[in-house]
Amino acid sequence: MNVWIAIGVTALGCYAVKLAGLLVPAGALERPLVRRLAALLPVALLAALTAQQTFADGHALVLDARAAGLGAAAVALVLRAPFLVVVAAAVVVTAGVRAVAG
Repeated sequence: MNVWIAIGVTALGCYAVKLAGLLVPAGALERPLVRRLAALLPVALLAALTAQQTFADGHALVLDARAAGLGAAAVALVLRAPFLVVVAAAVVVTAGVRAVAG
């Protein structure tokens, strides 16, 4: 029963955030600072999520095969590879490092 309460509260919270976004005056959204933040915030959040998922294991920082896969993906991005090639490079390198490391 506690899970359904949490789901209900989360759904209501999501709806409240969506409603709050719709109630913001259009003039406030046209400010240059707000536009810059709206453009940069998703990138920063995605980078933070990637770093947390790559370098964290519970409460400890780790440097394992995931870091090698992220490095391979970064190299593929610098070389302007297509997205599927970037993902494939990360997968292959991560699997290879895990296979070699045991």
